[in-house]
Amino acid sequence: MAKPSFSVSALPGFATTAILVFVALYLPIFTLVAYSFNASQSVAVWGGFSLDWYGKAWANDAVKAATVRSLLIAVSAAVISTALATMAALGTTRRKAFKGQTFIYVMINQPLMVPEIVTAVALLIFFGMIKKATGYQGLGYVIAAHSAFCIPFAYLPIRARLEGMDISLETAAQDLYASAWQSFRYVTLPILAPGVAAGAMLAFVISLDDVVITEFVKSGGQDTLPTYMLGQMRRQLTPEVNAISSMLLALTVALLTAFFFLTRKND
Repeated sequence: MAKPSFSVSALPGFATTAILVFVALYLPIFTLVAYSFNASQSVAVWGGFSLDWYGKAWANDAVKAATVRSLLIAVSAAVISTALATMAALGTTRRKAFKGQTFIYVMINQPLMVPEIVTAVALLIFFGMIKKATGYQGLGYVIAAHSAFCIPFAYLPIRARLEGMDISLETAAQDLYASAWQSFRYVTLPILAPGVAAGAMLAFVISLDDVVITEFVKSGGQDTLPTYMLGQMRRQLTPEVNAISSMLLALTVALLTAFFFLTRKND
């Protein structure tokens, strides 16, 4: 006689707990989006439906400049971190196990394990020394800091994709007299492309949303969209912040949805 299969959803209180978790996670987000259409000056008092705050955010030159700056930093950091993460993933997976491999994994993923504030303080000190020595105060520091921080986020999906690849395809290409570069260019890279794209999107989202590292590393007049929003909350909190947050949320959800479809396994 077959034993009855166990299902965690049959446990007492499972449905209630699941509902409470979803409410705790998504009710604040739904409230944020709803109040971005508030006609009132207050972020907590409903004054009727209006799109005015979206119009004001769109017409705000400071918001436009911060948005362009955020996109520039995020795109640059995503490209740099994804390129470095791809090389790191190839170097740690497409070879036999070697001494110190675990240590290298730990070092690559260090930003994931160390509190972000610690990384931010370390970068502040390091780049402060460079600023003093060179006099350069540009966005390069923020881009470099974001690139370093985003490497492990890009590395994980790329490594996972590589570990799921059938190495016999590369072997077959080399048996057919393909060079190492040709094997990588025409066999490995096309199969790896979804993982690289997923890593790049994840790095882009992490960079676009970052506040702590940006706040510590940036110079005057280099506000990104998140740091601009933080500054507005310190000065005067209006539904304009809700509108900006909702637009940033929409972009993030779109990218994470694409990330999900790129990384999901085919049944």
